[in-house]
Amino acid sequence: MGELKNDIQFLPGVGPKRSALIKRELGINTLEELIHFYPFRYIDRSSITPIASVSPDLAYVQVQGRVVSRNLINIKHLSVMVEDSTGRMEMVFFKGVKWSYDKLEPGREFIFFGKPQLFNGRMNIVHPEIDAPQENPQARGTLTGVYPSTEKLKSGGVTGKVMCKMQHAALALCLGEVQENIPESIRRMHGLCPLHYALQNIHFPSDMKALELATRRLKFEELFFLQLSLLKQRYVRSRAENGIRMPLVGSPFHACYNALPYALTGAQQRVIKEIRSDLAGGSQMNRLLQGDVGSGKTMVAVLSCLIAVGNGYQACIMAPTEVLAQQHFANIRKYLEPTGIQCALLTGSTSRKDRRPLLEGLADGSISIVVGTHALIEEPVLYKALGLAVIDEQHRFGVGQRAALWAKGPGVPPHILVMTATPIPRTLAMTLYGDLDVSIIDEMPPGRKPVQTMLIGENRLPAMYRFMREQIALGRQAFVVYPMIFINEKLEDVSNVEQGYEDILKAFPLEEGYKVAIVHGQQANDVKAFNMQAFVEGRADILVSTTVIEVGVDVPNASVMVIRSAQRFGLSQLHQLRGRVGRGAEKSYCILVKDPKTGHDALQRLELMCATEDGFEIAEQDMKMRGPGDLEGTQQSGLPVSLNIASLARDGLLLEEARHCAQGVLDNDPSLQKPENMLLVRELRKDKYDIKDYSKIS
Repeated sequence: MGELKNDIQFLPGVGPKRSALIKRELGINTLEELIHFYPFRYIDRSSITPIASVSPDLAYVQVQGRVVSRNLINIKHLSVMVEDSTGRMEMVFFKGVKWSYDKLEPGREFIFFGKPQLFNGRMNIVHPEIDAPQENPQARGTLTGVYPSTEKLKSGGVTGKVMCKMQHAALALCLGEVQENIPESIRRMHGLCPLHYALQNIHFPSDMKALELATRRLKFEELFFLQLSLLKQRYVRSRAENGIRMPLVGSPFHACYNALPYALTGAQQRVIKEIRSDLAGGSQMNRLLQGDVGSGKTMVAVLSCLIAVGNGYQACIMAPTEVLAQQHFANIRKYLEPTGIQCALLTGSTSRKDRRPLLEGLADGSISIVVGTHALIEEPVLYKALGLAVIDEQHRFGVGQRAALWAKGPGVPPHILVMTATPIPRTLAMTLYGDLDVSIIDEMPPGRKPVQTMLIGENRLPAMYRFMREQIALGRQAFVVYPMIFINEKLEDVSNVEQGYEDILKAFPLEEGYKVAIVHGQQANDVKAFNMQAFVEGRADILVSTTVIEVGVDVPNASVMVIRSAQRFGLSQLHQLRGRVGRGAEKSYCILVKDPKTGHDALQRLELMCATEDGFEIAEQDMKMRGPGDLEGTQQSGLPVSLNIASLARDGLLLEEARHCAQGVLDNDPSLQKPENMLLVRELRKDKYDIKDYSKIS
């Protein structure tokens, strides 16, 4: 392993200064990290384009020509005229002017490579790459990799050409040390080339076929080890008999179920069976429950809690906000009426007077189900026998908060049911929650009316206000959501709550009987809660807000959702906001208002919103358009490991193949002790596979 662990500064032409820049900008420290830094696209440099055939609509061209003249216009501008047998064109330099002037002597022949453009009626290339024909025999007949870069790298002299030279030198030094990490039997079964071949051809492909083989091998490797690591955690957990066994369904469950005024959907019934099976199994349940807004997740949570109660245990339901906790409590109390089960609400604003008997009830077991915020896991809260913890909108809780909940069980960790209304594409769920069991409620309760979604420009605002007045006259309410709280100088044309509130007050004046409330993240908690409650209870006709209402505000009477500067939101976020209406019996509407400068990609997103209400389809498209982040826009963030080459948006089929392969390996050898799996064990010991266990809340 001598060369692989060497610092990149010792590569020829790098040195301390340049290596410090690369480390800072790309996080690459060693030769091993460098050779696993892959091109993101390739340029075909196999042909020379005659100068007469060069046009500005070509992405890149390679021309071979003789220098006719060089004109130093000033110390920062060099113009070089070159010609071949078909014509002449100009090469322009604003950086490295002296070096280029000295090198490009009239009469000498060079290969120039770059992006052509038309300027003042003359074809030119600004800052072309330059090679003497005999200097770079590889330039002809090869695909050249283009590496991710930054402005600081380019201005620091780490150009694409320099990166190629570094990769060439690094591979020459350390490729022989690279050890294969996938057994030959797996490579043969899945048509994977050896690792040496893949690394050589991902950087310097001998042809298109070699590049395809290299790309498939490296993508499969990333996805396979990711899945193997996650699934191995699941095997370890499922073999550990450390879960609370809950064999009974129990009378509280039956009392609630039989009193329901409607039948559960097939999807709800299927999910409850899956949860019942987990609770009875003797291993700790770690299940993710995905369901679109309004699909009936809360009902599933309540019935799951009642199974725990029927087996002599307590349950808690943890929500990310006080408003959502209060709404859950109000709904759950209605469901529990036929059972006689005692339920309580505990949040940060629970008074001292109410808190004391509540804490006593949890400690002595007389309170069976408690709903609340993170107050449920604070120091003074003790449970007699916490058997099930339901966590709503799991991504809103920090790891430390979750660990505190973990310790509240009766010596054995409680069963965990994580709920999310953010539809997660299958490929992302398999990765983010690869070691969780995933249940999906993919069916809406009968009678729920679709929300009509419309896209308008700002020129239609007067008509929209008229429509809102008509809805309010019918006794309905409306949300108006903005992307920002205050005016941002860099984004002056983007709508904000501060200005929006003033506009709405003018359009819906108090003297005409309209009541408008405002909610945003910089308000004090009591002000925010008061205004939100005014809307929930129908004392305000319009709620002007930021996305603080994205999760959990349940106002069945609200029939209009207006989203200003809608192009500033991701698809999944827009879908969450739209889910705030359409919760009652009346027809509901979502009006997306776009700004005049809305770009093509943003327009595509907004049109997709108008075309479908399927949250999973929207989530898939969101990931394809924006990359798999936390589904709120950050590229690849939130993943258990960083992916260098594979893409969850584009490589779904390969991910399924890799997962199936990993499952097969573990089915035959759950603890990876067989000699043929020693290669896999060695690879999994690397730091990058020290994956956070996303299922456990610890």
